[in-house]
This record gives sequence, structure tokens and C-alpha cells, in this order.
Amino acid sequence: MSEFSHKSIMLEQCIDGLAIKPDGTYVDGTCGGAGHSREIAKHLTSGMLYGLDQDPDAVAVATERLSGLPAKVIQTNFRDAKYALKKENVEKIDGVLLDLGVSSYQLDTAERGFSYNAEAYLDMRMSKEGPSAADLVNTLSLQEITDILREYGEEKFAYGIAKKIVAYRENEPITTTTQLSEIVNSAYPAAERRKSKNPSRKTFQALRIAVNDELGALKDALNDMFEMLNPGGRMCIITFHSLEDRIVKQYFKELTVSCTCPKELPICICGGKAKGKLITKKPIEADAQEQEENRRSRSAKLRIIEKI
Repeated sequence: MSEFSHKSIMLEQCIDGLAIKPDGTYVDGTCGGAGHSREIAKHLTSGMLYGLDQDPDAVAVATERLSGLPAKVIQTNFRDAKYALKKENVEKIDGVLLDLGVSSYQLDTAERGFSYNAEAYLDMRMSKEGPSAADLVNTLSLQEITDILREYGEEKFAYGIAKKIVAYRENEPITTTTQLSEIVNSAYPAAERRKSKNPSRKTFQALRIAVNDELGALKDALNDMFEMLNPGGRMCIITFHSLEDRIVKQYFKELTVSCTCPKELPICICGGKAKGKLITKKPIEADAQEQEENRRSRSAKLRIIEKI
């Protein structure tokens, strides 16, 4: 296994945002290389950190890196946090961090099949289980592939790319990252190809999200983890693209609404109460220095909410 390196995005801002209590119970739902997890655990005395990750490689590395600290690593998707923590007799927590998206290690390890920059089997499974990206592109219908590229990649050439994929697989299966990248390139108009960062970027993002059901997992986790928070507990979430950020922003907004009465009613009759208060009115972004040192921080947005 290659070295599991992952620069922790906005580390200080996350630690400040969690407002860690030394005796509290905290969850890092995307433990990865344990960068955020280590820092959280270092702030604890009688408290405990639970680091979750569905990637078995990450679990092995994080377990080693958190050795000697008040922390335990569990292999699970963060959407199942409630059930995983219940097995540890944990029903309430004081803070949760989710650093969404794909880790640097997963992107940089060619054989994981996340990157269009190196040839590998078209995999993209964070958990190393279930259908791969190759399975999707070789079995889904033209319409299903189009929908995935359009919805999860916001790809304006989705139909053209899907059409090329379906035509290609009639002659031979699509099994590698380079095959797919070449197909996508061939579907892009020449003018767009010249000005695009890389035509494959949106297609690879879309397939990765579909393979791992990332948006479904996020919605499940938001509900369960906010419910588990003690009053005063905080949820910190780092997103990397507009689809994730929209879900988080909308969910946080719903939690801060008190009255749900129709606007035409002159007075409130629902008696509703807000469940949370925003700590960040606008998302926090990495500073110029961090963006310079870690290009993957450039699209990151951190949102924080506190349970009332």
C-alpha cells in the first residue's frame, strides 16, 4: 500500500468550529489519514473520539496513527454511524466532523481507479465492495448514464458522452480509466476540449458519486448525526462541490427555522422551535496560503451548526 497522505483541509478552523470539550464524545465520520482525528483526540482527556471510514486502507492507517490517543477507529460508511456507535454504547455525541469527497490518497493511488491521470481498472469504490464504475458504464442504459452524468457531474455534454460509451462497449468492455477518459475526450467538441481543464473531470466525479451513493449517504448521515448531538453540540461539514454544499446548506437552513406556518397567517400557530443555530452564516473557505500549498482546498467550504 502506498503512503496514505492526506492534507487536512482547514484543520484549525475545524477544531475551533467543534468547540471541543475535553470530556466530550466526538465523531470524525471521514477519518481518512486521521489528520483531523488526531487533532480532535489530542484535545480530549476523559473524552473519546470515534473515527469512521469505509475504506479498509484508511482504517488500517488511522488505527496506527491514533494509537495511544483516546480514539477508536471503526470501518463503516458514515451513513451507518448511528448503528456503529450504538454497538459502542454511544447514543449521544458532542460534535461531528465530515470532510466529504475523495481523499488525496484515493486519488493518488492509481490502482483505486479514481483518477483520469493514470491508467488503472475503472474501480472508484471507496469501500472496495459492491459494483464498480466499470460495472456501471458497461451495464446501465443510455438514459441512465446520461442522467448520472447530468445530475452528479453537471455535465452539459452528458448525452453525447453516454452515447459514445454505449457505442464503444458494443465492441469491447470499458475496463480502464484511460479508456473512459479517451471516450469522454472524443465526445467533447474541439473548442470545448481546448478550454476545458480536463473533459473527464465531471464524468469521473459523477461516476464516483454514483458508485458510492455519496449524496444519499450524506442525507442519511445529516439526519442521524444531528439527532445524536447533545444540546450545544456542533456539526462541521466540509464540502467540495455545489451538489454537496447545496444539500448541507438546505439542511442547516431547515434546522434554524422556527415557524413553519403558511406566510398568509398573521400569527404563528404551529409553536415550532428552531433545532439549531448557524455558527457560520456564510461558509468558511481556506485562506490564500492553504490554497497555495494544497490545491484541493481551493473548492472546500466549511459550514458549522450548533444544536440548540
